[in-house]
Amino acid sequence: MQGRRADHSLLRARLDAQYESFNFAESAADPIQIVRRYPNPADREVVGFCAAALAFGRVASVLQSIERLMEVLGEAPAAFVRNFSPKRDGRALRPLVHRWTRGDDLVALLIILQRMLQSGSIERFFAEGLDPAAADLSAALESFSTRALAVDVREAYGDRTCHPGVAYFFPKPSSGSGCKRMNLFLRWMVRKDGVDLGVWSSIPAATLIVPLDTHVIRLGRCLRLTSYTSPGWKMAAQITESLRALDPLDPVKYDFSLCHIGMSDQCGFRRPQRDSACPLKGFCKPRASAPPSARR
Repeated sequence: MQGRRADHSLLRARLDAQYESFNFAESAADPIQIVRRYPNPADREVVGFCAAALAFGRVASVLQSIERLMEVLGEAPAAFVRNFSPKRDGRALRPLVHRWTRGDDLVALLIILQRMLQSGSIERFFAEGLDPAAADLSAALESFSTRALAVDVREAYGDRTCHPGVAYFFPKPSSGSGCKRMNLFLRWMVRKDGVDLGVWSSIPAATLIVPLDTHVIRLGRCLRLTSYTSPGWKMAAQITESLRALDPLDPVKYDFSLCHIGMSDQCGFRRPQRDSACPLKGFCKPRASAPPSARR
């Protein structure tokens, strides 16, 4: 037990050092930089949700798609959404495409965000499903997405009865999804430091779940933060629980630095330099690849 505590202390010290090295606004090209342009908290909510919703694919493509959407929403995005008319304003959105997301999906998204703002704010809509006694946000996120997808979006899709595109913006833990983009949005809104914006005040940072992307999955497994091999909600929750042992009040503080260690290729995973430049050298223990027959 004493040895495990010592290992935890050493790992926490190394991760805290990494956190401090990335804890400034311009530390990496990231969609949050677009959100930061808007000083109004109401605008940051709206822009943040839209930016996180489109945060899949190559970074350059993601940033381009967010910028195109922001051109339509203008200088006051929250006011645009409150006054949004699918018939009047939808024409500017329908030509927009981001991978498999189409303009109709964005029209539907703004209809749902408009309904949230009618309750006061996206934060207030989310908090309607919040259990103050819950250890994390899984139940609140489930409620949030369920209520969001109950909004009537027929104006966006016309006669079509199936709306799979907008459903992609509102994943549910019960489906097994890691809900990466939703957890990313929540991190931006709840945490407050050099990177995250701290727009919301009703949700404790201790209840956040780490956004599960390729780099966090890889480092999570190499650091033995998870025993799961398949990405999904269970893996995200277990990695978060492991990080909670290092910082019970703010486990997700390490997400940005873990992600960007991977993005900058410092970990050297499956590369000739191996972990020679990895700031977590000595803690990461990559699992050996299975032989070809086992992989098949």
